[in-house]
Amino acid sequence: MKSYKEFMLTALTWVLVLGFFFPVFWMFLNGFKPESKASTVDPVFFFTPVLDGYRAAMDRGMFAYLGNSMIAAVGSTLIVILLAFPAAYSLSVRRIKKVDDAMFFFISTRFMPIAAAVLPLYMILKSIGGLDNIYLLTLIYASINLPIAIWMMRSFLLEVPGEVIEACRLDGAGFLREMTRIVLPLVLPGLSAAALICFIFAWNEYFLALLLTSSDSKTAPPFLGSFVDGRGQFLAVLSAAATIAALPVIVAGWVAQKQLVRGLSMGAVK
Repeated sequence: MKSYKEFMLTALTWVLVLGFFFPVFWMFLNGFKPESKASTVDPVFFFTPVLDGYRAAMDRGMFAYLGNSMIAAVGSTLIVILLAFPAAYSLSVRRIKKVDDAMFFFISTRFMPIAAAVLPLYMILKSIGGLDNIYLLTLIYASINLPIAIWMMRSFLLEVPGEVIEACRLDGAGFLREMTRIVLPLVLPGLSAAALICFIFAWNEYFLALLLTSSDSKTAPPFLGSFVDGRGQFLAVLSAAATIAALPVIVAGWVAQKQLVRGLSMGAVK
């Protein structure tokens, strides 16, 4: 009976995995189809692969948009991690006063729909001449992801045994040495998980990038949306461009998968 339940559970898991993976597989497949076969109502599984979709995406300057996405995602992630770790450290190891109030304030910034903040952001950036600026967009992404990173990092830091910190203090370690040489190596998996999630959020962000950038600083997500316009849907080119845009996230997730699993298992998602 036990083996039967395990078999059914495994089969159900694989059905769910294949169900979630199929849209990605179909996108990858459409990228190699001629536009006439990718846009048909009836699904086409057998065809002669072509690279027309990838050539069309590159001809429209996709590398520039990918570069902007990379600047915004990597830059905002670095800023977030540099600020989130000491902030979370003070909220967990050092235990400042009113910790719960501070944590609630951080997470409350995520309660407001991002649409409610777009108009003020747009007016501020317009008044200072900051529209279509990739570096200001990077700072906005960092401010949006910072509360989540602080919450995640605090969960990881609370898992650090207090005896370890007490021992290093008895050995005469100062504040910086305690934070960077003792505690930081213990929470590196959690740090990697927080960084990867912030990177994915910034890389995939569409709404702010669409409204606050226009040409020079446009990122990859709004660029993908440009393939659906009044003339129709160019599914083959869109699928090819989406496959290229998804590669950095897939590669980052594959490289950091061990740290991500370890980090999340340390208590990031509770």
